[in-house]
Amino acid sequence: MIPKNKPELHRRDVLKDVAAASLASAMVPFGFHAQAQDLGPASQTPAPTANPLIQEENAKVGAKDWQLTRVRLDKTGGLRSPPIEGYCSKQSVQAGEQLEFFVSTDPIQRFKIEIFRTGYYSGRGARLMTTLGPFEGRPQKLPEVGDKRIRECEWAASASLTIPDDWPSGVYLGRLTTESDSTGAGYWQNYTVFIVRDERPADILLQCSDNTWQAYNQWPDGDSLYTHPKGGQGPWGDVSFDRPYGKYPQIFENPQTFGSGEWLCFEFPLAYWLEKHGYDVTYCSNSDMVTPERGLKCKAFISNGHDEYWDIRQYESVVKLRDAGVNLLFLTGNAVCWVSPYRNSQKDIPKRILFRGGPYGGEHRWAELREQEHGPFPHRGPDEGYLIGARNVEPVNGGGDWVCTNPDHWIFEGTGMQRGEVIPGLIGWEYHGDPPVDIEGLEIVAEGTALQGGINPQRWASTIYPGPKGNFVFNASTIWWCQDLASPPGHWLPWSHWSRPHGPDDRVQRITHNLLRRALA
Repeated sequence: MIPKNKPELHRRDVLKDVAAASLASAMVPFGFHAQAQDLGPASQTPAPTANPLIQEENAKVGAKDWQLTRVRLDKTGGLRSPPIEGYCSKQSVQAGEQLEFFVSTDPIQRFKIEIFRTGYYSGRGARLMTTLGPFEGRPQKLPEVGDKRIRECEWAASASLTIPDDWPSGVYLGRLTTESDSTGAGYWQNYTVFIVRDERPADILLQCSDNTWQAYNQWPDGDSLYTHPKGGQGPWGDVSFDRPYGKYPQIFENPQTFGSGEWLCFEFPLAYWLEKHGYDVTYCSNSDMVTPERGLKCKAFISNGHDEYWDIRQYESVVKLRDAGVNLLFLTGNAVCWVSPYRNSQKDIPKRILFRGGPYGGEHRWAELREQEHGPFPHRGPDEGYLIGARNVEPVNGGGDWVCTNPDHWIFEGTGMQRGEVIPGLIGWEYHGDPPVDIEGLEIVAEGTALQGGINPQRWASTIYPGPKGNFVFNASTIWWCQDLASPPGHWLPWSHWSRPHGPDDRVQRITHNLLRRALA
């Protein structure tokens, strides 16, 4: 609900005729059990509508081999894998549209592309959709450092694919594998990543945080929004989607991050868990939310993982979703922090370059502090607290326990949680705090202290407030929420600031079921 003393903020057809099956019959009644169990929704409350599309897809045979096995760095401490690396022509694509793959191999060698859709698939985590190739690979030119220190590839397309009509929405990985090289050293692998979206009405729209994946991407040699010689956080750097994703440079040394952005690190456990339980979920890129139409066809919108960089049009779209009655779940931390306008690539392809245009925060002190620290910016966005229910604070990174403070709230039904009970290590490595006190009906459901570097304290807060049409906005206040939902193949638990999440926890699973049942009722 918009506070009364604030101005208004900028703000189902496929298979719906198939009888939807209740999830409840397939799930064990929920109580408080060991952390490793995921027992599903409680039988005494309405279960979400299962989607035949998701159920039928996940009943198909999953792949036994879809992860990266052999990767090779260019140097000790390097970020790229020259034997094979590549990127896609679009962040997201619909059935019937063409996607191009740009691949470089050094030395010259043949390679294939195996396309996998990530999901549950009886616990295997992905399904092989098709194999392309083999193709003749060759080295492609490393881009020069351009204006605003951009590294923008102009590679020749190596392969293309028209997305089949029967491919469901989801996050897809293209596993690039070379044939054995001339030295007999064996094959090398890397990923590309893309999203297949659709336009069908759905219960849940899960937005991937790929703007943030790209902002932190340091391919080829330390080139991200954080590595500019003028300083790590200013409007002087550009990043392009026309380049491979290098190894993720923070939190852990995980070879699964080559080419996959931050999907396997910080977001895949939520998708795996949703599909395990048959939730009616569809997927989109940050770039698909510059207009609200996709979200307005859904009952719930989820921001997942590390969703820091938003074009102002994304913000306006999500405000419109809330005001139209869509439920918003920020299962994330550090969300909606930086205004990041899109612009066209040098080939005039829309939404392929972004930069840090300025802070969200309006006239709030946190926005002012960020400008004092990093200099003037050409853009400033509205106060994100009036959308999320809490703000990005300073310091915004650290770690700690998620502490229940309002156990009588309906989100805790069936968890058995008591006031002061903790979920260990769930806060991190960035979070939200400082809730706006004038949002009517806002409640703090959990709060506590995170420590930056194990030393510097900062208050965080998990909140929920009512929307204008019986909907709600929930803020989990941590990037690591999905770490406690599932631990799928290809995923490693992160750590940071002398703190770490512990993995699947039935309390987090139950809270999330409670939120979704209410959102989808």
